[in-house]
This record gives sequence, structure tokens and C-alpha cells, in this order.
Amino acid sequence: MSTSQAENTQSDGKSFEQLRHECLMKGVLFEDPDFPAKDSSLFFSEKVPVQIEWKRPTEICKNPKFILDGADRTDICQGQLGDCWLLAAVASLTMKKEALARVVPPDQEFDQRYAGIFHFQFWNHNKWLDVVVDDRLPTVRNQLIMLHSASSNEFWSALLEKAYAKLNGSYEALKGGSTMEAMEDFTGGVGEMYETKAAPGDLFNIMKKALDRGSMMGCSIDISSSAESEAKTSTGLVKGHAYSITGVEEVNARGQKVKLVRIRNPWGQVEWNGAWSDNSREWNYVDSAEKTRILQNSADDGEFWMEFEDFKRNYDKVEICNMSPDSLTEDTKHQWAVNVFEGNWIRGSTAGGCRNYIDTFWTNPQFKLLLNDADGDNTCSVVIALMQKNRRKLRKEGLDLETIGFAVYEAPEGEDHVGKDFFRYNASKARSRTYINMREVAERFTLPPGHYLLVPTTFQPHHEADFLIRVFSETKAEPPMPSPPEEETKEEKGLRRLFEQLAGSCLQHPSFVQISRKEIKFDGLSLSTCHSIINLMDVDNTGKIEFQEFKVFWEKMKKWIMLFLSFDTDRSGKMSSYELRGALKAAGMQLNNQLLQLVGLRFADENYEIDFDDYLTCIVRLENMFRVFQAMDKFNRGRVQMNIMQFLMLSMNV
Repeated sequence: MSTSQAENTQSDGKSFEQLRHECLMKGVLFEDPDFPAKDSSLFFSEKVPVQIEWKRPTEICKNPKFILDGADRTDICQGQLGDCWLLAAVASLTMKKEALARVVPPDQEFDQRYAGIFHFQFWNHNKWLDVVVDDRLPTVRNQLIMLHSASSNEFWSALLEKAYAKLNGSYEALKGGSTMEAMEDFTGGVGEMYETKAAPGDLFNIMKKALDRGSMMGCSIDISSSAESEAKTSTGLVKGHAYSITGVEEVNARGQKVKLVRIRNPWGQVEWNGAWSDNSREWNYVDSAEKTRILQNSADDGEFWMEFEDFKRNYDKVEICNMSPDSLTEDTKHQWAVNVFEGNWIRGSTAGGCRNYIDTFWTNPQFKLLLNDADGDNTCSVVIALMQKNRRKLRKEGLDLETIGFAVYEAPEGEDHVGKDFFRYNASKARSRTYINMREVAERFTLPPGHYLLVPTTFQPHHEADFLIRVFSETKAEPPMPSPPEEETKEEKGLRRLFEQLAGSCLQHPSFVQISRKEIKFDGLSLSTCHSIINLMDVDNTGKIEFQEFKVFWEKMKKWIMLFLSFDTDRSGKMSSYELRGALKAAGMQLNNQLLQLVGLRFADENYEIDFDDYLTCIVRLENMFRVFQAMDKFNRGRVQMNIMQFLMLSMNV
């Protein structure tokens, strides 16, 4: 993807080029209103411990440079922030020049066309975003306090960290993380993680091939308690700290092949002091030309070599971010195909928890997947990666990573959303190894060709989050698309038959709900509600609903039905007006108390209960109003609430 295809993220919709041009025309330096030079951009949960001054590079030194003598891994020195995971990824990024040029676009400098504005590009939820920042950086006594270069007049790495902090809400949001997370955001690649103590026998070859193919790699030492975090061992290694792996070599020493791994500590200076460390005697037994080649960049800069067995003994995890999924195996013969699904876990609706919670597990989102065109072993290779979205940005609201995982089942024929009994009596065909509170869980499987059902979940029910699923397959893995009439599922045939037979009165027919859920007691919709549905779904403004538009509505309908059933716990066919707040919130409609009172007055009966007819009428009309009013005034939530309230009062003659 070219840089021009990245989406602009500035709140005013302007691009980097537009903003820079405006500043140059006005003769002013850019000041970013979306990420101001204030304490709120640094921390959200604590006060800034020292007096911070935000300064531009031109105020810090005489001759600032964006990149000095090329961007390389020695340009990354950690500051006061606990984001070594990010710095390890940046160090790896500098070794992949094409990827670096994507993340750090060229043609940015402090002399020609300088306007105090810079931009960077990150992969975010399956699309590339262009993030602009001004060049005001946090300093104490004229020294940068966050990420900085070893050269005092080089600023690309400090500005890159600022742009990444802006993307995630603040600098504090970058505290703690997995190197894999940033590696994926720099490349859009797919990750693998290996436990060194239980690694496959060919881990060294896997690492070597990964680096040869341009993959990015990191490693770390586990900690058993927070007290061990950043604790330095007697051998010069740091626990709970993210390192980048920058080289893998085999050398001849004393007539034997020795496997070596080169590792970089973003701190600089602090290095391994054991065998094969800088200036250790082991290097005396290596041919001088080979030694010169391998150690040509050796310095006391935080980078060092280790023998592979020492590496496995001392480090616990290796994280590999493959630039493209076809680098996952040595013998990949086909171009990998990628399919993307998005969804959310909503409390009371689709947040069913893991298989331990069988009563609610079936309510989780379910995605159909078709694997075909098997390879020579009559199996299909597939990598499934489940990612939870925006969790760093949500930290300031007290939300952190959810514990997530997924399972894959052989899909039964003709069912769109399977129920509890299916999961009670059918075992999964594949699943994530564990549930873990990481941004992404990714696994590789080989499965026979066929139809599968992918169920992503949080570990516990009722935990809300948005997610993205990427499915990489060597051949073709695809969601079954809406079928032509002769290949339609049983549900689709029923829908089409009703749609064609009843045409304009189809929505009033009670069967269109009962096709999906026999538990729903339903006598048909009023004509005015049918009009509301047409207004909601008639995207081509014909005054009618085409079959494809009706199918989109049908997906909404099934979600609303699931919500109703979730809150109608006694299966009476009615929902308490007190429970309506939760149902509407689960449907994505946040109403204040006054609006909820009006809704209750309009739709609840004398016993404060709402049957399905009125529930559906209510939710369709509210969705219509939210859509209309948010389009009119999407930046003024208070006015939207007022417009909805006025509309409700008029419709009720209040």
C-alpha cells in the first residue's frame, strides 16, 4: 500500500500536506489541537512528577536533524517511560528499510519546508493510518525525557514515539506491552510466539529464516512478581524487559559450529557479560576475518551476542512478527489469502464467555468459514489471529486488556447461528492454546477441507470489547457469501420465499421472526413500524426494501431478538421496563434518564412490561432517530439527545 492510501486521522480531516502548506503560507509553526503540549498528553492517572517543558528541536539544539546518517538501531535509547517493548520493535524496524520508509515517510526535515509538523504511519485494525504531530517534545533541563537518539541533534525516534502515543491516547498508555504489538502496528504482519523452554527443535532455524525473510523479532525474560520488573541479573540481563533480536549466525570455533544470537537492549550500555559477550575469550577462537565481519558494529551500546543454548536458558519468550504470512513455514507453496471479520462482545447479548459457561457460550459471535482446495496432505493450512481493539486508548476509562481466546467447530448445515445444544454435544476441532490477556491471540492449524464455525470469546461472560479477526490461509478460506437462490441455506430460502410472496406486507407477517426464534411470541408489526424499518434500511432511496437490504435488516433483527431473549430471562415473552436500559445499551443506544422515562411511558404497559412488538417498534425508531440526528450533528451529543427527546414527545403527544 502506498503512503497516499493511508487514512488521515486529524479531527479536522486535513492531511499532513494540507496542514504543512497552511502553516508555511501563514508563517507559523504547527500546534496540534488533537494532542496538545499539556500534561494530559503525558499522563491520565497520575500527576507529572517533575516540571516538564515542551520544546521544539530547534529550541533544544543548534542544528537539529530528523535523521542523521541513516536511521539505525543505535538511534533508540529509552527514556523515563516503561515502553521498552515499543523501543525493541523500533530497533527491529530499522533493519527492514522498506517497512521503515512506510512508518517514517521520507521528505521530512528541519530545513526545507519546515513548519513544526511531522507525520508517521501505523497499521491499525486492518488499515493504515497517517498520524501527524507537532514537534514539541517533553524535556527537563533542556534534555528529552522520553525516547531519544544517542545523537543529541537527531529526532526521528522521539517524534515516532510521540505519534504512537497520540494514536493510543497518551504517553502513559504506552506503559507495558508486548513487542509483537508494535511490530504488527509497524508492518500489518502476523505474529508467532515461542516459549524457549518448550520450543521446537528447529527454533534456531526458524529464527534464522525469519530474519532472512525480513521478519521482526523480540525476546524477554518472565517475571514472577512486579518486584522483579526491570531487575538486573548478575549476568547483565534485565527481567521483564523487552529486547530485540537483530542477528542469528553460525561460526566456526575450535573446529565446531557454534550457534549465536545477537540481541539489543533498548537501554543501551547494560549488556550480557557471559560467554560470547563483547571482548570475551571465546572470540579468540574464531577466524579473524569472520570475527571482524560479525563484530564490525560491536560497541558498548546495549547490543551483544550469546550462544544459542545460553539464550534459551536465560530468555523465556521469542516473538516473531512475519512481514507476510507466507513466511510462517519453509515450504509454503501458495500465496496466502487473508479474510477479515469484525465484531464485538456486548454485555447481555454477545458476551457469552468461554466454553466453561455453556449456558451463555452459544450467544458469542459466530463466523462461518469455508476451507477448500486442500494441499497434498488433504489438509488446509490456516492461521487465525484474534485481536481486541483500542484497549490502550481505553485505559484512561479504567479498562484494560480482556482475557481472550477462540474455538473452531465443524459447522452444521443450514444453521446461521447454532444454539446451546450444539456446543453441549460437539467438541471443537481447533482452539487457541490458552486464554490470555494479550492484545492478540494467534494460532496456526491444519484442518481438513470443509465448513467451519469460528467462535471468538472473552474468558468470562458479560465482558465487553470490540475485536478483529484475521484468517490467513494458504489456499482459499472465505466466509460463505449470500448464495444465489439454488444454493441458499434453509433460512435464506425461507426469507426469499416470504419476501417474494408477500412483497410489501412481508414485514407484518409473524413468520419472519419465528423463522429464527420459535421462543418469540409475535403477532406482526404495525404499519407505522414497517415504515420505520423501510426508512432505516432503504439505502438507495427507492421507497422500497430490496431483498439484499432486507437481509441486512435481518442480521440486525437477529441481534435484537438475541437481546430480547437475554433480558426476557423467564421466557414470558415480555421484558421489564427496568431491564430496557440494559437492552438498549447493549444495542449501542446510550440514553439519559429523562429519555428512558419517556421510552418507558410510551412503550411499557400498566405492569411496566414491554412485549416483543413494542420492544421492536421502540428499537427500530430509536435507531432511525440516532442515525438521522447524528448525521445532522455528529459532534454535538447533547443536541442529538435533545432532538430525540423532542421527537419522542411529539410522537407521544406529551
